[in-house]
Amino acid sequence: MNKTKAPQISTLEAVIVLLVVLGIMSAGVIGWGLSPQVPVLLAMGVVTAWAMLRGFPWSAVNAGIKEGIDKGIVPIFIFILIGAMISTWIAAGTIPTLMVIGFKIINIQWLLPSVFIVCTLVGAAVGSAFTVTSTVGIAFFGMGVTMNLNPALVAGAIISGGIFGDKLSPLSETNNLASAVVDTDLFTHIKHILWSTLPAGLISLGLFAMLGHSSTETSLAKINQTVAVLNGHFSISALALLPIVLVFVCAGFKMPAIPTMLLNIFISAGLILFEQPELSLAKLTAIINTGFVSKTGNTSVDTLLSRGGIVSMMSMVALIVVTLSLGGLLVKFGLINQIMTPVAKHLNSDGKLVLAGVLTCIGVNVFVGEQFLSIILPGRAFRQAFNDGGLSGNALGRVLEDGGTVINYLVPWGVGGVFLTTTLGVPTVLYLPFVFFSLLCPVISVISGFTGVGMAHLNQRTAVKTKHVTATEV
Repeated sequence: MNKTKAPQISTLEAVIVLLVVLGIMSAGVIGWGLSPQVPVLLAMGVVTAWAMLRGFPWSAVNAGIKEGIDKGIVPIFIFILIGAMISTWIAAGTIPTLMVIGFKIINIQWLLPSVFIVCTLVGAAVGSAFTVTSTVGIAFFGMGVTMNLNPALVAGAIISGGIFGDKLSPLSETNNLASAVVDTDLFTHIKHILWSTLPAGLISLGLFAMLGHSSTETSLAKINQTVAVLNGHFSISALALLPIVLVFVCAGFKMPAIPTMLLNIFISAGLILFEQPELSLAKLTAIINTGFVSKTGNTSVDTLLSRGGIVSMMSMVALIVVTLSLGGLLVKFGLINQIMTPVAKHLNSDGKLVLAGVLTCIGVNVFVGEQFLSIILPGRAFRQAFNDGGLSGNALGRVLEDGGTVINYLVPWGVGGVFLTTTLGVPTVLYLPFVFFSLLCPVISVISGFTGVGMAHLNQRTAVKTKHVTATEV
């Protein structure tokens, strides 16, 4: 039985299609300020029309969509659980309690560097920038807004700290994925990415210290008013911190994200009923489903704490589905590999290899919008090129993290970017300039590639070079 041969795509054709896709999404989201779902869906329609005109069967389109979405099933479920966890944490008093404690123990004059440090520590403990942002991040965001700080700058400190901690953690999904893709030991991988992670983190801390200094005299009145409102309308107590303690306990036992969140939601719901025994089961499920609605009478507090719920994540779920579908089509039709593979074969220095790898990871983030694919696809495409160039898997692993993992949070239509915008309420394009950690990592990685500082080479590199020289001379 003869199989229909897939149409051959040239590199130029792949570049044109990808540029059209990028143009549609960037014009819609950045140029016209549209919600990303429609521009991504339009781009998906254009790619589908192109594929049909080029002779790809509809079965290939179906397969591409299915294969793309399959990679997002678990993240989709996790984000749904995060929505439920946010609303229960607010209703149980967990986030309000964190805000009150934060106002008392954190140096108000140095809020941003304090936020960055705490988010880094929490991120390192739980291994998830998403969890940091959607829990303690909301509390810190409320503190920053109360102090009249730029919301985008506060978001930048929270996100930078969360990602920094994520990169230090052995529990991080992306750390585990990157080390698996390049076939290296997890802790060796984490040790090697410190060459870019630590400098980026320290520089970010310095920048937040310079930009975030504020005067207590201009902020204390509003802070005291906010604390009074929180104390008067929420259960502020040590017991309310039980859910966040549970997160650390589960992390200590290396419990996966989904059972951790399910258990957390269950415990938080129990706390709500303990604190409000008169609350009906119908109202409790409404909080979990549609989110918590704050009714303190204080506009600022009500705006900050009316959020969460499963429904709040549905817009993001829709984006994940269409984005992964688009990414699945681009991979299925060979458009991504048609550009990556030829480039990887013609790189003849450490610096060029690192630069090309970082740019490719960024490109996959921009075109596909999915964090895991920004690690997997370039990892496959560049593995042989790095090996031929004498660079070890650790070097490639760092490239995948610095160009792939950390950049996804900066893409307006990316899974990370949309999640953060949904959670904090700050558009991606506004907080992007202040996520210093993500902006610095690829730059430091490229500098490392060209200078050789911190680069991991294969033990046999000298032997390979000697063999090449001898063969040339002969």
